Amino acid sequence: MLLAVDVGNTRIKAAVFEENTLLDVVVFDLKMVENEIDFILKKHPKINTIAVASVGKLDPAAWISFEDKAKLFLITPQTKFPFKNRYATPNSLGIDRMVLAAGAVLQFPRQNRLVIDAGTCITYDFIDEKDEYWGGAISPGIRLRYEALHQFTAKLPLLTRQAPENFIGHSTSESIHSGVIGGVLHEIEGFIAEYQAQYAKFIIILTGGDAEFLANRLKNTIFAHSNFLLESLNQTFQYNQK
Repeated sequence: MLLAVDVGNTRIKAAVFEENTLLDVVVFDLKMVENEIDFILKKHPKINTIAVASVGKLDPAAWISFEDKAKLFLITPQTKFPFKNRYATPNSLGIDRMVLAAGAVLQFPRQNRLVIDAGTCITYDFIDEKDEYWGGAISPGIRLRYEALHQFTAKLPLLTRQAPENFIGHSTSESIHSGVIGGVLHEIEGFIAEYQAQYAKFIIILTGGDAEFLANRLKNTIFAHSNFLLESLNQTFQYNQK
């Protein structure tokens, strides 16, 4: 049994797998890692391996205390991945993007794939039908856009995610919601259109904390899965065991 752990910029997501079956998902703050992981291991005593992918600022030493309870598998750029990396600066490529690319290759073989991860940042990653990873784009996520408008202006309020009722904002709050949410949707649709102009056919995978919020508001047909990174972590681990 495997515990897959995704250490993000603001929180940690962990999932328990029995081979390819997802049994449990837990989300918690970075500061709660020791207590939460210990609780999961007690709740699922058959866990024998912890697979970790981290883009956050959590000290790797935080995992040492669990080594006597389960085998530790840290996913790094040196881990074996099922694609050829064509990125010009591979050492700067986020491990989360590599894991997502691996999951796309393993779950959707022999086709072009665009993975959109809508989290703290929105990342776009393209892997072609020959299993070659080419890169993509990075932009601020929804929460970052709201925070930037508040922090870098004198009077704009700090708002939380809310779908605008109309694209024409009739108040400052409505204008912010229209700008942030509408801007993200137009950005995603715009990137998809650029890929469509170059590639006749490809699958679009939408994941991340804002995936479900965005999925029903996008015009394109997508595969929306908020736990795709965790499933990709599990599959990357299994791929390395074969």
